[in-house]
Amino acid sequence: MVYKVAEVTPVTDEELEKALNRWTAQGYHFIGIQFAMRESSPRPSLAFVIFVKSEVKDPLQGEE
Repeated sequence: MVYKVAEVTPVTDEELEKALNRWTAQGYHFIGIQFAMRESSPRPSLAFVIFVKSEVKDPLQGEE
């Protein structure tokens, strides 16, 4: 498995959609989102969008 963590800032619906569309178009599957909050604001300051992709192994190459 190959994991991808994309940092998104500012945290808006448009920026989250961009991250989701970008990485799913590259074959990654969405796992979840973690938000980082500031005490002084009710809105998240940044988000980590987490993806995973199955790694395709070439059967002609030996395992390393």
